[in-house]
Amino acid sequence: MSHFLVNALDAGAPCGLQIERTGQWLVSELELALDSKTRTRGLLGRDALAPGHGLVIAPSQGVHTFGMRFPIDIIFVRRDGRVIRSRERVPPRRLALSLRAFAVIEMAAGEVARAGLRTGDRVVVERRVGNISDSV
Repeated sequence: MSHFLVNALDAGAPCGLQIERTGQWLVSELELALDSKTRTRGLLGRDALAPGHGLVIAPSQGVHTFGMRFPIDIIFVRRDGRVIRSRERVPPRRLALSLRAFAVIEMAAGEVARAGLRTGDRVVVERRVGNISDSV
């Protein structure tokens, strides 16, 4: 069955996530955690997550922040990339779940607000062309 990450798998080039409604870059540096090892590791062991950088964990209906050293924004999306829930500035030692989710997107704290993301928005994978970090 197809899902919103197919373009990231086929791209062969750096990708990001854009909000379909606005065209705003939500994530300019997209990292995928699609196998058991990378899903389990997630962001553990990192000291921070740079603005514009995001980790997509799929398939996943929940994540934890036990062992993490910094707060994060968490977005739950359906197979088509539709946002069904978001949690902002989740501190270490918490659980976040959405049983209807296909994937979880983890980002630096404050990124959901910066991008103006809303529940119901759809995120789409786009190839990065040049340096877009100035727009994120």
